[in-house]
Amino acid sequence: MPDDEQRKGSGQNDGAERRRGFLGFVAHEVRNPLSTALWSAELLGRISAEERGGARGEKLSAMCLRSIARVRQLVEDHFMCERLDAGGIAVRADPVPVREVAEAATEKRAADVGEVAIDVEAAVQLSADRILLERAIEALVATAGREGAAVRIACEPAGDRVALVVSGKPPESPTLEDPAKGSPSEPRGRALALPLVRRIAGALGGTLSLSGGRYILTLPRPEHDVARRDPSAHP
Repeated sequence: MPDDEQRKGSGQNDGAERRRGFLGFVAHEVRNPLSTALWSAELLGRISAEERGGARGEKLSAMCLRSIARVRQLVEDHFMCERLDAGGIAVRADPVPVREVAEAATEKRAADVGEVAIDVEAAVQLSADRILLERAIEALVATAGREGAAVRIACEPAGDRVALVVSGKPPESPTLEDPAKGSPSEPRGRALALPLVRRIAGALGGTLSLSGGRYILTLPRPEHDVARRDPSAHP
C-alpha cells in the first residue's frame, strides 16, 4: 500500500517538524531571560558595594529576579506539558468544587493581572484532578488577565458536562496550537499557558476551546451527578 505508507510517513514527518518547532520556541524563550539574569548577576558582582546598595543595584536585582521568575515559569509549564504528553502523571478523577479551586488558583495570580470575579455557585462540581484543575485555572486567569485586564470565571451547563468559562483579554492567537520557532515571545514567561491547559483538559477527559474571546474549559460532571440527572443510568 504505497499511498498509505506515504501518508503515514508524511504524518510522522509533520509531527516531527511540529515537535522541532515547539522545542526550538521553548529553547529560545528560556535562553533570552536566562541570559538577562546571568548578565545582571555578573554586573552586580562587578559594581561597587555602594552602587549595589543604591538605585543601580536595585534595578539590576529587579531585572535579575524578573528574568529568573520568567525562566522558572517556562520550565515548570514545559515539563508539565512533557509529563502529560508522556502519560507520566497519575490523574485522579474526583468531585471537585469549582469555586473553591478557582479561589485557590486566583490567590496565586501575578501582579499584572486585574481583578478576578468568580461567578460560580458553591455547589457546582466537576470530575477532575484537583491539582491539575487548579493549575489550569491559574494559567487561564494569567492569560485572560494579562496587562491588568479584569477576569470573570463562570460555569455554564453543557449536557453531561460543565463549561468553565474564563473571560478577559482575548488570546493573541485564534488557535490553540503549540507555538513554534518564530512565534511571538511572551514577556512574562506564560507562552506555554494555553498549550498546558489544552493538555490538562485532554488528561481530564475534557476539551479547551476559544469562543468570542472567551476561554472555555469543558469537563465532565462527577459520576454521581450524571447518574442523578440521567434516569437511564439506573437500569
